[in-house]
Amino acid sequence: MPAPRTLFAAAALTASAALVLAGCAGGAPDEAATFDPDEKVTLDFAFWGNDDRATRYNDLIAAFNEEYPNITVNASFTDFPSFWEKRQTEAASGGLPDVFQFSDSYLRQYGESGNLLDLAEVSDYIDTTTFDESLLGTGALDGVQYSLPTGYSLWANFVNDDLVAQAGVEAPEAGTSFADFDDWMADVTDATGGAVYGGTDYTQRIQVFEMVLRANGGNLYTDDGELGFTEDELRDFWESGDEIRDGVTVPQQKLEELSPKSGFAAAATASEMSWSNFLGGYLADSGASSISIVAPPTAKEGSKDLYRQAGLQVAIAKKTEHPEAAALFLDFVVNSPEAGEIFGTTLGFPASSSKLEGAALEGPDKQVADYIESAADRIGDAPPVPVVGYGSLEQTFWDLGKSIGLGALSVDDAVSQFFAEADAILG
Repeated sequence: MPAPRTLFAAAALTASAALVLAGCAGGAPDEAATFDPDEKVTLDFAFWGNDDRATRYNDLIAAFNEEYPNITVNASFTDFPSFWEKRQTEAASGGLPDVFQFSDSYLRQYGESGNLLDLAEVSDYIDTTTFDESLLGTGALDGVQYSLPTGYSLWANFVNDDLVAQAGVEAPEAGTSFADFDDWMADVTDATGGAVYGGTDYTQRIQVFEMVLRANGGNLYTDDGELGFTEDELRDFWESGDEIRDGVTVPQQKLEELSPKSGFAAAATASEMSWSNFLGGYLADSGASSISIVAPPTAKEGSKDLYRQAGLQVAIAKKTEHPEAAALFLDFVVNSPEAGEIFGTTLGFPASSSKLEGAALEGPDKQVADYIESAADRIGDAPPVPVVGYGSLEQTFWDLGKSIGLGALSVDDAVSQFFAEADAILG
């Protein structure tokens, strides 16, 4: 398949010819024939992220406008929770942005409700041959391609080398047991007298729970769209954080004061678990001269508890008034060498071959690539497509974890509330 930039010119000729033929036939031109590649249009583009990501998107939009000066892209961003709160309000009123960062967590919810454009409708403007089938599948539902990944990531453990050196402790080993990692965090907190904490309460993150389930042969959800774990399994997981919440990890109240920055981004903790593509943002926010990435702790040595997560995607609203222009911009974000050069691995390790060609993979970007390669033995099959409402469940999990950390909720009550919410969402 030719690149979309070649197709753009071909489509313009095709559209002009179609208009002539339609006029000769005396009938109205079809929708595809009305696309004018020179028409001045404005697209709304929304994403979640931080100032570093916003700067990179501004640079990318400038590069896009060098090729398509007639397409104005108005970008806006918020943090992750606020992003989806706003998208849900817009979806209810039919007012989603033309193009927006998307997450596979919401694929069923937005795809099945008819809020996303079938990318086959604008296939002349998007090149999908640059993606492996497995990565294409992360944005597909029931055979329909609704979104495309910007890249993929692995769950990782980030370590602020400056703070660790100041504490006078050794860096944590990759892939230790959770018990050993808990001891390491306690050593950091003790060494600094609590000026810097060893880490954050990782039991707040559903991704860590997912790792524990996968290590034991399970998953968060099933192929049938049901939860893949029991109340007892969730209770055991949240209770496993009791000791680290008692003076080892940064207090939840302090995190509330630092928000929207995380404890690690604010240099209040020496470590934090998140997706590997966070490295660039962490470096920018924390001011650290060096951050290491090591494999996270594991619940069972030798297990395949990690997977290539291509959750950060880009989608087009079904009701956009400019589907072709939106497709051109989407393609530029996920496929252009310029996107590879500007973003490196900050939107995930490049998922498309053409984007990867533009990525220099030096410094932090090479560090992410090296980490992904180092953890290859722990990478297993991707989990099933997230259940409808998974994004809401992920946020509920996090909110309840924070309530436990604040002492506002017992583990038993948190488990009951989570499953009640899951019953309401999953029916």
